[in-house]
Amino acid sequence: MIPPRLRHAAACAAVLAAAWAAAPGLARAESVQFDLVLRGLTAGRLIYDGRVSGNTYSVAGRLQTSGLAALLKKVRYDATAKGSVSSGGRYTPSAYTEDADTGKRQSQSVMTYRGGVPQVTKYQPARASRDYDLDPTTQGGTVDPLTALFATLRDVAPGKECGTSLKLFDGRRASSVTTSNRKEQGDRVTCSGEYRRVAGFPADDMAEKTRFPFTLTYKPGPDGLMQVTEVSMDTIYGKGRLVRR
Repeated sequence: MIPPRLRHAAACAAVLAAAWAAAPGLARAESVQFDLVLRGLTAGRLIYDGRVSGNTYSVAGRLQTSGLAALLKKVRYDATAKGSVSSGGRYTPSAYTEDADTGKRQSQSVMTYRGGVPQVTKYQPARASRDYDLDPTTQGGTVDPLTALFATLRDVAPGKECGTSLKLFDGRRASSVTTSNRKEQGDRVTCSGEYRRVAGFPADDMAEKTRFPFTLTYKPGPDGLMQVTEVSMDTIYGKGRLVRR
């Protein structure tokens, strides 16, 4: 799952996990849109549709550049994921698909999971192995990028906004997301977080930047749950934000 550079921006932003939002055993669907704003300009849109029923979940998402950014560089990321979720908020994927276009190359990947260990059944275009490639069998307990995104941006019960740690694997690269430092400011709650490249990246990517700090902002929704209304982050393109529509 890891991804075109713009997707890293969203990943480091969004992919930041939170606790289980709704009471286990109840079906709940969400359709959410965020604008991706870079350097004050709307550069794209993130959309996801997810559903949790009992202890299972499914989600489909898209990140795509728009406006002037799309004229300069077209980036598109489409993905689906499904799996199970425990009463304690632990997500265990069972399947993940990805279709990405970075503007320079197109790629597709498919992963299934056996005992929590990812099995890469498709990753195109094929290429010769490299010394920094990761063995998927060493990535047990990880989640895919879309599952992490969904778990992070879902509405949560008040008081459950921060304090989560996720390990991610996209079929070739490993990364992590942590959140902490919950602060209340009136009706708002903010969390500090960090997205980090861990392994499987080319040396120039690791030399460029490995740590991406971000801040989540929550506000109460109409049903009393706390909603992520903004994610502010550092990206390889400068300061960026995901703003809920």
